[in-house]
Amino acid sequence: MRATSATAIGVGATAAVIVAALVQAGGDSGPVGTGALSATVPTEYRSLVEQAGRTCPEVSPNLLAALLQQESGFNPKASSPAGAQGIAQFMPSTWESHGIDGNSDGKRDVWDPEDAIPSSGKYLCTIAEEVDGVPGDKRSNMLAAYNAGTGAVKKYRGVPPYKETQNYVQTISARADESPSGGGAATTEQAATAVKAAESKLGTPYSWGGGNAAGASRGSCCSPNGSSGAGTNGFDCSGLVVYAFAKAGITLPRTAATQYAASDPVRPGEVRPGDLVFYGTTAENIHHVGIFVGNGWIINAPRPGSKVRYDPMDMMSDLYAVARPAANTNKEI
Repeated sequence: MRATSATAIGVGATAAVIVAALVQAGGDSGPVGTGALSATVPTEYRSLVEQAGRTCPEVSPNLLAALLQQESGFNPKASSPAGAQGIAQFMPSTWESHGIDGNSDGKRDVWDPEDAIPSSGKYLCTIAEEVDGVPGDKRSNMLAAYNAGTGAVKKYRGVPPYKETQNYVQTISARADESPSGGGAATTEQAATAVKAAESKLGTPYSWGGGNAAGASRGSCCSPNGSSGAGTNGFDCSGLVVYAFAKAGITLPRTAATQYAASDPVRPGEVRPGDLVFYGTTAENIHHVGIFVGNGWIINAPRPGSKVRYDPMDMMSDLYAVARPAANTNKEI
């Protein structure tokens, strides 16, 4: 539907994030089903998502909720550099063709969730019909078409070989299928345990690819800058996070981007020690993560040649978002 995933970005300790658990989507799952809404949705949008998520058999409330979380983090004022607009991130041309007057007030307003959410459900149903018959998983093809366009899905006879689109499909599918059980976000006790565990590793060398639930380990080759961790026993940024939260009984995915996707939103003003601070330009391009410890500081494994240390949150100019690890996360990517 658009050139790049849009996000609702907040800078500093009050960042609000898009939530999604990125795990490998299964085979030919077909329609997602019509189960009740169990995903976390802001109260003011729940009834809209419930109704729009039953527009056709190929769409469910949880699928639509996961899509809106990925698209905008439920921010009705979200916009992207590519021009996508509103809570469902419609491009102007797509809105012109597929936007509807969902609240019957006589106008179609892409910035009004009462129009945009029903339009998103209807558009998903439309593209589901357009890609019907394309080989592969029906739901994956539908989501890929929402992100990259039906033409690309038909051209490649399935999800196109675009990293962004593939991550997009995996993220939303996983979140839509996520069980509502498991205890929600990490508790304050778990967060404190994770912070203490990370602090116990202060001074440990940085190692690209290093670190796991058991502790420091030799890394691998190579970082985008060509640095190898194969000869260094230590942690990279996400390896430190995996270790710290394993000590708190929470299993997280291995990379910063998937840890972001496996965490819950932090509302403005609610950031607490143990929350994760992410850096990058989009959800798919997150490249660094640190653990918030309070007063604008994080603990992290910054870069090759450094050691685990404290840094200010604004250590990098592309602070993307803050999120809280989900206590029910139990799958490695």
